[in-house]
Amino acid sequence: MNLAEVSRLLADASSNDFLRLSLDRANLSYWRLRKDVLARYPQLGELARSVRRVKESSLERMEELTKTAMESVERNGGRAYLARTPQEVRRIVDEVVGEGRVVVKGKSITSDEVRLREHLTERGKEVYETDLGEFLVQFMGPKSMHFISVSIHLTRERVAEFLRGFLGVEVDEDDIEGMVSLVRGFLRRKYFEADVGISGANALAADEGLAFIIENESNIRLSISLPRKHIILVGMEKVVPTVEDAWRIIEVITRYNGYKVSSYVNMVRGPQRDGVGPEELHVIFLDNGRVESSGDPLLREALLCLRCGACQYLCPVFWIVGGYWGGLKSVYSGGIGVIWEYITGSKEEALKHSFACLLCGRCKEACPMGIDQPRILRGLRSRIMSGPGGSMPTRSEGVRP
Repeated sequence: MNLAEVSRLLADASSNDFLRLSLDRANLSYWRLRKDVLARYPQLGELARSVRRVKESSLERMEELTKTAMESVERNGGRAYLARTPQEVRRIVDEVVGEGRVVVKGKSITSDEVRLREHLTERGKEVYETDLGEFLVQFMGPKSMHFISVSIHLTRERVAEFLRGFLGVEVDEDDIEGMVSLVRGFLRRKYFEADVGISGANALAADEGLAFIIENESNIRLSISLPRKHIILVGMEKVVPTVEDAWRIIEVITRYNGYKVSSYVNMVRGPQRDGVGPEELHVIFLDNGRVESSGDPLLREALLCLRCGACQYLCPVFWIVGGYWGGLKSVYSGGIGVIWEYITGSKEEALKHSFACLLCGRCKEACPMGIDQPRILRGLRSRIMSGPGGSMPTRSEGVRP
């Protein structure tokens, strides 16, 4: 995608009236919830600052903490793996899935990062996202539009039309609860048919090898407890020293999502005991540019990201174009998504999308970690201009001043 195509993509997204309305509603709702949460828990700011200190310290010890976490997982009866690239992740997952036919997944942007669902589908597996929004995006596209509100771009009319064709039943487009019930009924059968469940992790405590997974639909709990095998894919930046550190992260993520408390926090320490849970637990720790970026003064701060989505809700560009900022090929969106695409994916694509940022700094104000996205994006732009033949893109290249 060249710069002119980036500009056209964002211009088209900005003229999507439904997307604009949905983003307006989601943003206003989020900020009302956040205001209530911050008023109720005035200590939250200090808690977030303490989490930042833990995360900063953990990034300096990323390799060491990952090694400790892997040893803990093995001690608990699980299998631990270190994957440096997406290709290594896919190879490991292929070996674990084996002859298994049905795979159910919890929401995991890290698995999206390595194109895991697409890979397994190409290998002939039945793969189903079990988060309602992710399920719809899987079959309706074009991508997740927000870390939390992934299907915000889909109208109920389009969803009803899809379900009629997918399930072969009559669907009332005005009965949202009925449509949710239909999807849940379909997925409930898949939970029991599944050979493998795949999830991410919001945090992982190295000392106990304990993974924490937040959810609100109970889909992840079913995905990781009913199949015979459970695979956790976790970025190395999610590993922290202790269980106490991980709990603090979970509280900050939950509260900065606008919730007083999440419906479910799953804690996974090992395979089944006393006949409860999966027979096998496999934990894959992913590098994919994280270790290199932890040593980069410009990029290191981005690894503090908790994926709470607060910055996206306050960003004036994201408010207009949603997840289209970042491009349809990238699983990441918004300013922080552009940075993460640079770290883990296509540097060229990320650099082009970096010019959409207004550098206003509202994202930094919203972020519980205080990540200075404008500083990072400004630095990425300078890397273009300071490189061989580097220059500022012009209007003729598709970037509006």
